[in-house]
Amino acid sequence: MNKRPDTTPPSKTRAIPCEECPLRASGFFREFTDNEVNYVSGFKRGELFAEARSTLFVEGANSPHLYTVISGWGFRYKMLEDGRRQILNYVMPGDFVGLQGSLLAEMQHSVECLSDMHLCLFERDRLTELYRKFPALAYDITWLAAREEQILDEHLLSIGRRSALERSAYLLAYLQERAKGVGLFGKKPLIAPLTQQHVADTLGLSLVHTNKTLKKLQKLGVIGWRESGFSITDLDQLCEIAGWDGLPDEKRPFI
Repeated sequence: MNKRPDTTPPSKTRAIPCEECPLRASGFFREFTDNEVNYVSGFKRGELFAEARSTLFVEGANSPHLYTVISGWGFRYKMLEDGRRQILNYVMPGDFVGLQGSLLAEMQHSVECLSDMHLCLFERDRLTELYRKFPALAYDITWLAAREEQILDEHLLSIGRRSALERSAYLLAYLQERAKGVGLFGKKPLIAPLTQQHVADTLGLSLVHTNKTLKKLQKLGVIGWRESGFSITDLDQLCEIAGWDGLPDEKRPFI
């Protein structure tokens, strides 16, 4: 049975001017105009450092804040009364977290940090002002919401129709593509900070079934697995096993 999340609030503040934002400097995201940078700088209310395993949002809570992820990994999930958990999606740099709570009064899922995370903080109540004053930024938020819906469609297809081997291959390939697309890939092979329990809770499989399936992928030579997470040795073959074409190569917006 999964334990209830640690709801200790994030700690340790830092201050990076929007003009020096590492996401803007990375080259993986769309460029801002000077006016947009100035506005977001005023929209921003601070930064947070959230430790691994801490919880940013709890399902049912009414948080006054929105976040943009600057660095680190997290995941969105829902939990049943008996502690069974369904991971819905993963959070990476550039993602806008907490929008659901802005529109629906309270969060319908929780968000937990997989690794230490650095986030920019915004006041939820000022979101309508952003839509009114900067339609281009409002479009970016709509784009991010639409992309999240598209990803959830693919995840649902995977859980509903792909075999255990296919859905495992899809998930790992998807995470690799997402991470590469926001600069987490770097010079070394990516080691995603997931346990096999995270994979099981994402795919709706038992831990035993997940372990057997990942061993099959290892024997095929497409992934490597260790306590700290997984690495991918043959992304093309992994996508072929999943029957998935991968993510489009494009610069994403962010706030």
